[in-house]
This record gives sequence, structure tokens and C-alpha cells, in this order.
Amino acid sequence: MTLFLSTFINKIDKKGRISVPSTFRAALAKEGFQGIVVFRSYKHVAIEACGMERMQRLSASVDDLDFFSDKQDDLTATIFSDSQQLPFDSEGRVVLPKVLMDHAKITDSAAFIGRGATFQIWHPDTFERHQQQARNRVIEQQMTIRLRPELEEAGK
Repeated sequence: MTLFLSTFINKIDKKGRISVPSTFRAALAKEGFQGIVVFRSYKHVAIEACGMERMQRLSASVDDLDFFSDKQDDLTATIFSDSQQLPFDSEGRVVLPKVLMDHAKITDSAAFIGRGATFQIWHPDTFERHQQQARNRVIEQQMTIRLRPELEEAGK
């Protein structure tokens, strides 16, 4: 399973290119498309990003909804019609589309935020505020996580 961890802040050059963290590129290396897929977050002032395998899983999940239903139509319009495939150049950089940079209010640098199976791209200051608010909610609500059993154990 592809796993994205940590936070990296990288500069955007004058041509609009930004280096995708090497650990993220390594996680994506086994996938056929050598790049990332990005789309506007509908929850945050950020860009959602993942590999092609995750997009295929999203597509299969949306296919489970009733065909021509408003939910199915809205999700496909929000996710897939807005998605863009960004190939890596020879140095592991991508060019973030202006429409996505405007959405996330990204200018000269961007924060790559690992979120497990996916990652997000934020303006660094915006993410710092968001992260502090999330930490506060976790503490206030005393959130916990129940670990799933490992796949081998689940089959027993």
C-alpha cells in the first residue's frame, strides 16, 4: 500500500515547478503513471493529491453509488472532472496548475502533507493554523484510534 508520511515545504520556481518530496515519489514508483493526480479539496483551502491507483479506487467507490443519482453526479463532477495528471519531470518536479494554486492560495512555496494513503498540498501558513486546530480538537475530544487487525490475523 502506498503510504505518505510527514510534512515537507518546498519552493516554487519562476516557471511554476515544485519538487515533489522524494519519499512521496518513491511511494508512487510502483504505479504505472509516473506523477501525481491532483484536484481541489472540497473541504479545505488545499489541493488533494494521490497516485493513479488511489484514483482508480475512488472511481470504483463512486461506481457503487446509484448511476445518475445526484450524489454520484456531484462526486464525479467534484473529483474526476477537476482532476489533473501531473507527470514528474527528470528532476521529480511537477507544475501546479494556476487554478489549483489559486484555490489553495499558494504563491511561492507549498507544504506537502502526508495523510496516509493520500497527501495534500497547502499554503504553509494555512496548514500550520489548520494543524493546530486539528490538534486542539483531538485533545479536547480525547480522540482515540482502534487499530485494525493485521490482514493475516483478520483471515484467521
